[in-house]
Amino acid sequence: MIRRQFVGTLAGLAAAQSRGESSPIDLKALPDLWEVDRGIANLENAYWGVMPRKIYSEYLKQTEFIQRQNVHFVRDGIPGNERTMRMEQVRARVGALLGAPASEFTLARNGTEALQNLILQYRGLSPGDSVMYADLDYDEMQQAMDSLAGSRGVKVIRFAIPEPATTANVLAAYEAQLKAAPANLKMLLVTHLSNRTGLVTPVKEIVALARARGVDTIVDAAQTVAHLDFKLAELGADFVGFSLHKWLNAPIGSGGIWIRAARLADIEPCMGSTMFPKEDTRSRTSLGTINFAATPCVPAAIDFHDRIGGGRKMRHLQALRSYWVERVRELKGMEILTPEEPARFGAVTSFRLPGIKDYAQAQRLSAVLLNKHKVLTVARRGIAAGAVIRVSPALYNRYEELDRLVNGLRHEYRAFA
Repeated sequence: MIRRQFVGTLAGLAAAQSRGESSPIDLKALPDLWEVDRGIANLENAYWGVMPRKIYSEYLKQTEFIQRQNVHFVRDGIPGNERTMRMEQVRARVGALLGAPASEFTLARNGTEALQNLILQYRGLSPGDSVMYADLDYDEMQQAMDSLAGSRGVKVIRFAIPEPATTANVLAAYEAQLKAAPANLKMLLVTHLSNRTGLVTPVKEIVALARARGVDTIVDAAQTVAHLDFKLAELGADFVGFSLHKWLNAPIGSGGIWIRAARLADIEPCMGSTMFPKEDTRSRTSLGTINFAATPCVPAAIDFHDRIGGGRKMRHLQALRSYWVERVRELKGMEILTPEEPARFGAVTSFRLPGIKDYAQAQRLSAVLLNKHKVLTVARRGIAAGAVIRVSPALYNRYEELDRLVNGLRHEYRAFA
């Protein structure tokens, strides 16, 4: 029965193609492809992505399938078992999306888990060595780096990304920190797009600076897969962790790790895992119970992404960001935390008004925008220069929802100036 269902799925895909469901999606029609509550303008989409109707429908279908099949689908060795085939299909599609061999990927529950595995399982550390990260890196990744001090006996070096951020001064900051670091600096964490400010860092150049000094780089791409239009080769890195349930709009509980084949031995198997051979990338993540309905939906999410087109999608997300940014620049003292260089921003951008001096005040403005103007944003802290408000529109957002944000900021400006 399972085999017949799989063949039926393939037939369904062929039928969808014949109906034109693989043709490009009209950008103007994008908001209509989601079922969301428009009573609140949700501009806090960097947390996780909302599935469009088509992917949500597939998720319900897969959930029903798992409910019926249960262990028969999951257990290897049962005649007709489909789990391995499905998971390999997902790895192949993720590899095609990111331009690397499927064998170099392993699936994870989210970007946090993926990056924790890379950081904590990195072999190249001895007591007395150093590791480095910046203030714009993600909280849990900073915590993982800090934990290496106790577990591996290393020194943790922290520094701040300068404001205002530009390609030149970000690179200068990393270069200065690398030059000033001790000779035993072994590992650097770099975030492709900061969840705090939305800054897109020049990863390739930073990786090259680090490599020239014998330093390995672990890249956090949780916010950039299917958000920015890139292939892994363009980053120049060897170790990358990412999410699939953010900008790819796959179901919650999907992410992955990429390890360049030549560097696999430099990441230990996850907690001594022997479920896969040590030469298999899949041994670098936990094999605990996952959401078996979520992962099979990843190919459908990639199909949806491909119908929009990576470049078109990125430019549309940048346009949504620039729409509201351009309309609030007139507010005196408004700080926009991403530069206007197209390579340095995506959909996510944070701002700071003159009256926001700490995290509590940023939270208060975010609460006013939600309760009074029905616009959802989020306060972010951890930035050396002070707390900010993050705005992250997604494909389903309408321009009138961004107008609601702009009007709210203009109305509340005096109270926070």
